Amino acid sequence: MSWHFELVAGPYGGVTEGPVWDGNGLLFTHIPASRIMRLDPATDEVSVYREGTNCANGLNFDAQGRLHGCEGGASIDARRVVRYEDEGVTVLADGYEGKRFNIPNDLAFGLDGRLWFTDPYYEGAAGPWSEDRGNKELDHDSVYRVDPQTDGTWKTTRVTFDTTRPNGLLFSQDYQTLYVAQSGRREDEKRQLRAYSVQGDGSLGEAKVLHDFGENRGIDGMVLDTEGNIVATAGWEHGGPGPSIYVFSPDGEVIERHPVAADRPTNCTFAGPDLTTLYVTSTDGHLFRTETNQHGRLLYP
Repeated sequence: MSWHFELVAGPYGGVTEGPVWDGNGLLFTHIPASRIMRLDPATDEVSVYREGTNCANGLNFDAQGRLHGCEGGASIDARRVVRYEDEGVTVLADGYEGKRFNIPNDLAFGLDGRLWFTDPYYEGAAGPWSEDRGNKELDHDSVYRVDPQTDGTWKTTRVTFDTTRPNGLLFSQDYQTLYVAQSGRREDEKRQLRAYSVQGDGSLGEAKVLHDFGENRGIDGMVLDTEGNIVATAGWEHGGPGPSIYVFSPDGEVIERHPVAADRPTNCTFAGPDLTTLYVTSTDGHLFRTETNQHGRLLYP
């Protein structure tokens, strides 16, 4: 089945990201405007769902349907992972070993309520302050696990030591594997889809490279289908197969590839009553939609 991408909204100018399905509508971030937007699929009207989100990028729901986000920091001090409340936010993590995070990017939840997120430093990803790499306090770009504590606080643990600019992340169907997009920009950085086994204590095993994109742009965001396949945004206008949605098997085989009419697609999610509609965001602020022959696997709803 070929996928035909329909432009639903935008381009807004500047990156749209973090699409998530709330059961009735689609939420997504417009990073430079520090806004979360909401699409009503019944009317295709887009409204502002939340403002003042500190250049929020990735969004996700926990199993209880509570919305969380990675705020990159419209100011240098607001690099954090939060839970959005009716009024205000609850900060789950805002630094590691006394230093500010880089620019939190994307997040996923395990069945046990633990939150996992990536923390790359992409220059310019969170406003003017982030153009200066001198504002990077940590000497690594890592994946973290955030564990809820009995007293209501959260404990942050670093779980990767081999990543540079980790981006999208996603659990396998059985939650025993964490897929991580290693998405470097420089020539000396890898662009790979990696699989890490999740150990009993919450640590990660050694990475297995499922797919290597070589010199071309790798995966930004990804979502799972009910067959355990990885549906991912990748590619760019400068070379390779071009901007695309890839469908990978759990072992990294490219099952399908669908071209997208945007220079760089950023993220995607399944939505709709039967989770067969795929929404895609882009670096230029598009929101695309296509019907697929796959069913999405979401923790919520």
